[in-house]
Amino acid sequence: MFNFQPCFSNILKLFLLIVFVFPTIVSADCTCDAEATKNNRSVALKYKVGSIALILLAGAVGVSIPLLGKKIPTLRPEHEIFFMIKAFAAGVILATGFIHILPDAFARLTSPCLNENPWGKFPFTGFIAMMSAIGTLMVDSLATGFYKRLHYNNSKQVNVVDEEMNEEHQGHVHVHTHATHGHAHGSAINPEDSNLAELIRFRVISQVLELGIVAHSVIIGISLGSSQSPQTIKPLLAALSFHQFFEGMGLGGCISQAQFKTRSAAIMATFFSLTTPVGIAIGIGISSVYNENGPTSLIVEGIFDAASAGILIYMALVDLLAADFMNPIVQNSLRIQFGANASLLLGAGCMSVLAKWA
Repeated sequence: MFNFQPCFSNILKLFLLIVFVFPTIVSADCTCDAEATKNNRSVALKYKVGSIALILLAGAVGVSIPLLGKKIPTLRPEHEIFFMIKAFAAGVILATGFIHILPDAFARLTSPCLNENPWGKFPFTGFIAMMSAIGTLMVDSLATGFYKRLHYNNSKQVNVVDEEMNEEHQGHVHVHTHATHGHAHGSAINPEDSNLAELIRFRVISQVLELGIVAHSVIIGISLGSSQSPQTIKPLLAALSFHQFFEGMGLGGCISQAQFKTRSAAIMATFFSLTTPVGIAIGIGISSVYNENGPTSLIVEGIFDAASAGILIYMALVDLLAADFMNPIVQNSLRIQFGANASLLLGAGCMSVLAKWA
């Protein structure tokens, strides 16, 4: 006859294990306190100070390379190598948005350390990223339209003044010269206006792209600076150096195509280079009171990460990749097309692999 007592005893033990032990394991994995890992503040501080210098150098070199196109013919925007470098950088920026920033935003805004209402009842991360991308499109469109209208109005006023002066000085030969002038002006203004519209577009792109990069760079810098774990800082330092270098190349390429004056280009490059190191310095300053798992920190970082992800994904796909891949220089050369596609995949792949460590 089958004895139920051992079976019942085993079931009871399993039930007690599930009821009392598993909740303890889960609660141990989910803590809203500061890091529970073995931290070494003095060693971590050395790595953080070193990271300020290394990341500053990586960002400065990356953003400066495309700006040297005036000195190095190979790096000029019309050269095929420029498109491949920019495609690689765009792949890095795209992977940064999808693989690094967006998952972090989801993790922060769905953290069990936040109240279930409202953070657990609505997908705020996706909503913020979507609205950020839409907002970037609106700013992109409105700024481009504003600068175009401003230029065309100024050009129209200049043309009216020129015509009035011609009428006064040319007298009886006005009909002939004005017709000739009008014809010559009409044939020359179209390419000029087209080039100007493209230039305005590049200037808006570079400014909006820098805005998205800066918002993300400050947040990730604060995260690194506030960490007290050398094991966390080491891989993050390597990933951020790589990220800043190639993200800087993408931004530098846009600044180069926008043809800013030397002073303006230098200011934008310096601003980009300093954002992450400044974020690290802020993180070091507040590390004694900063709790990365606190509700306020999670909400602020999650919102900024989601907004940055939306901006970077939009800019990478629309303003960098779509614009360059549809460029006649790329479209008319199968070799450049293949190189740009390979560079894009390589950049996105390299940045995606880094997600394993940081």
